[in-house]
Amino acid sequence: MKTFEPGRWRSGSVVLAAALLAACSSGGGSTPVNVAQSSLPRDTNPSVSTDDAAQLASDDRAFALSLYQTLRAGAGSDDNIVFSPTSISIALAMLYNGAAGDTAAGMATALHFNLPLDRLNAAFDAADLAITTPPPGADGGTFQLTLADSLWAQEDLTILPAYLDVLATDYGAGVHLVDFIGAPESARAAINGAISDQTQGLIPTLFPMGSIDTLTRLVLANAVYFHGDWVTPFDPNSPSGTFHAAAGDVTVPMMSGMDNGFVSSGTGWSAAVLPYDGNTTAMFVVVPDAGTFDSFEQGLTADSLAAILGAQQTFGAVTMPRFKFSKATALSGPLSSLGMSAAFSPAADFSGIDGATDLMVTDVFHQAVIAVDEKGTTAAAATGVGVGTSVSIQTRLVVDRPFLFFIVHEPTGALLFAGRVVDPSVSG
Repeated sequence: MKTFEPGRWRSGSVVLAAALLAACSSGGGSTPVNVAQSSLPRDTNPSVSTDDAAQLASDDRAFALSLYQTLRAGAGSDDNIVFSPTSISIALAMLYNGAAGDTAAGMATALHFNLPLDRLNAAFDAADLAITTPPPGADGGTFQLTLADSLWAQEDLTILPAYLDVLATDYGAGVHLVDFIGAPESARAAINGAISDQTQGLIPTLFPMGSIDTLTRLVLANAVYFHGDWVTPFDPNSPSGTFHAAAGDVTVPMMSGMDNGFVSSGTGWSAAVLPYDGNTTAMFVVVPDAGTFDSFEQGLTADSLAAILGAQQTFGAVTMPRFKFSKATALSGPLSSLGMSAAFSPAADFSGIDGATDLMVTDVFHQAVIAVDEKGTTAAAATGVGVGTSVSIQTRLVVDRPFLFFIVHEPTGALLFAGRVVDPSVSG
């Protein structure tokens, strides 16, 4: 038995996540916008202790599981789920830098931020830089992983220099200046266009009609793009098989492989690790024992997930379904229930952004898409935050019942994507 380690995998999938738009973006589409940015350069060598890096990874898992449980509670028993914890955390971390008082405390609780603000920013900076460092030996055709952050602001809004400095040094972001008051639809089109560019067209309309209006003053976003191929592709000629979905058995295209992953098991679960090219990123597929999906899912915690991700593995063969689906999620309710309700109220305090106390979060939109096939994975996610006034094979794991999945950047522990597949025949 052995534990799957970075450098042992090779990858092969395509994944995308977005929540804030890249500072280097033109502003989306053909409409150029002015950019306000600190003169300070990005800190490309932040000083982060091993303990702080581990704390951020642990906090990321805790937030991911808290949000997963909240989304699960609001979903139907046969609904698939996909979201990007990394994307959501980074987008809201930028906003957190402008929060004060109860607003900041509530955000820290909801997001599981336990590091002091300066160390948190440095840890996010270091994680961002590590995630986007190309793996040795991988080329752009088989592996890509990028992150980009930005903020869109009303063109006459005064942004405090200290806030601009943090965005620039720790997040590599500038502020795109648009006219929410006079031309909200043009601003919405520019923001959606930029997100679409960052996600290569997979998230064309994050902000729906009417979500940006004359009261909007800020929009924050983060974009994550990942492309890779499985280290060992599945057999492209695999036959279809039966998947025991929550609502009943369905016949779906199944993928089979030989020596194509690592397999582990524990009390109540089995798991597979499927590495992507570059040896830094892999998909973990967690399959609860038959008939226990609901209770296993309800009892899953950050600590139990960490134990699963760190369990010893052996080389194995994996059979699983192809799947493809998308999910748009309004996060205002879930985040409020997790503790950051103050941010959504008129009592919100984001004085660290503009020196005043008249800003509040109006919406948090998240949308994610994932497609898994014999060659690899393609996924995208986008988060937008609107702020307004007011060895030889020993084991085969057959994934033929509801399962959870986590795409993990192993060096940082970042959970790039998380979700569940209850019925792989559902594509919407």
